[in-house]
Amino acid sequence: MIRSLWSAATGMQAQQLKLDVIAHNLANVNTSGFKKSRVDFEDLLYQKLKLAGALNAEGNQIPVGMEIGLGVRPVSVNKIFSQGEYEQTNNELDLAIEGRGFFKVLVNGEELYTRAGHFKIDRDGYIVTPNGARLQPEITVPQGTVRLEITQDGQVNAVMGDGTAQNLGQIMLYDFPNPAGLYALGRNLYRPSDAAGDVIEGQPGREGFGTLAQGYLEMSNVDVVEEMVQMIVTQRAYEANSKTIQTADNMLEMANNVKR
Repeated sequence: MIRSLWSAATGMQAQQLKLDVIAHNLANVNTSGFKKSRVDFEDLLYQKLKLAGALNAEGNQIPVGMEIGLGVRPVSVNKIFSQGEYEQTNNELDLAIEGRGFFKVLVNGEELYTRAGHFKIDRDGYIVTPNGARLQPEITVPQGTVRLEITQDGQVNAVMGDGTAQNLGQIMLYDFPNPAGLYALGRNLYRPSDAAGDVIEGQPGREGFGTLAQGYLEMSNVDVVEEMVQMIVTQRAYEANSKTIQTADNMLEMANNVKR
C-alpha cells in the first residue's frame, strides 16, 4: 500500500513541473525568437517480485514476471527549435532568420547567441540588441545614413543622403550540432555548452544556414491551443494521482480498522 502512495506522489511532482514549463511557454507566447520547452519523463525503478524466465516448482519456465513500478521522474526539459511564425514590421533593423542559425552578440565580453532579431542602433552607431549587446561581427552605421538595406545573404548596405551606397559589412550566422544543449540564460540569449557541440560559422543562405528577412521578426513557436490542451491533460493527470493517494489512504484506514 505504501508503494502506491509514493508512486502517486512522484506523479504529482512530475505534473507540477510540466505545468511550470507550460506556464513559461504561455508567458512567452509573444516573445520574439522564443523557443518553447517540453518535459521528458522516464519511469523509475521496478520492484521485481517474480523474474520472467525463472523456473517454477514444477520445473516450467515462467513466461511473464511480476514487476511493480515505483513512479516517474522528469529526465529533461528540452528546447524545441522549430521555426516560429513571421511578423512583418517594416522596421529596417528587424531581422528574421529563415532556417537554421543564430545571431552572435557580445555581452560583458562573452559571446552569446540569440534568435531574436529586433536590433537597434546605439549612440556610437553600432547595431545592438535592446539590452545594448553588440552584434558580432560589429557593424557601425555612419552618420548621414538615410536607409539600411540588408540582403538575404547578410550584406549590410547604407544608403547615404546623396544617394550613394556604402557597404558596412557582413552579418554572419552561427549554429550548433545540438542546439537543444545550449544553456538558456533568459533575455533571448543562449550560452554554448559541451552538449551543444562546437559552434559553426557560416554566411546566410549557404552550407545549410537560413537566410535573413529584413523588416520581419520571428515570433515565438509556442502554439497556444497545443499548450492549453497540454494544460488540461496535466491537470487531469495531477488530479488522478491525487485520487490515487486518497484511495491508498482510505485502504490503509480500513486496514487499520480491521481490529478494534
